[in-house]
Amino acid sequence: MYFAGQTNRSPFRYMSNKAKYIAIAGNIGAGKTTLSTQLAKYFNWDVHYEDADDNPYLADFYNDMQRWAFNLQIYFLNSRYKQVLRILEGDHTVIQDRTIYEDAFIFAPNLHEMGLMASRDFENYLDLFKTMSSQVSSPDLLIYLRASIPTLVSRIHERGRDYEGNMSLDYLKKLNKRYEDWIATYEEGKLLIIDADHIDFINNPEDLGKIIDMVSSQLHGLF
Repeated sequence: MYFAGQTNRSPFRYMSNKAKYIAIAGNIGAGKTTLSTQLAKYFNWDVHYEDADDNPYLADFYNDMQRWAFNLQIYFLNSRYKQVLRILEGDHTVIQDRTIYEDAFIFAPNLHEMGLMASRDFENYLDLFKTMSSQVSSPDLLIYLRASIPTLVSRIHERGRDYEGNMSLDYLKKLNKRYEDWIATYEEGKLLIIDADHIDFINNPEDLGKIIDMVSSQLHGLF
């Protein structure tokens, strides 16, 4: 599920003897933000969070997806592109909450398929993504949080964001399917899959310790 002309490694790829760019991928409610915070604290990494609370389109999108789908996706694409540029230009290891690839391979195509984004807007979006992605590198390590719909729904309800109350189960299911398809073909770099249904890193320190061990093992094998 990659676009023609897209390269795995940018000519601007940094040279380093350690991992510099870690990213966490996963559906809405999978626990990306929590795990990003926990891993950053343990490994002394910086964190770049998804710009959700300050996003001027998110609440409007959930109330009227067709009207605001393109605006929302452009906002996220630009936000994550700037994040990756800062990561690659900086001196510290950074963990990113959701990647630029998820916008292009999952959310935007899903909105287009559902008839919520016009074809001309979708094609414009993909062209912009290809230009942006050619200028940045993929993560040294991608951590995918795999979660079932019941787990996602439970966590979405727990965090209680008003604008997510209008989200349909069908929307979550479609996103989950696209996530699984994307991960099945992911070849951009190291990949670690975590079963978020059976590892409670939010409430169980032992489970968090297991994830830390898995991440450490992956990082030691990077260089």
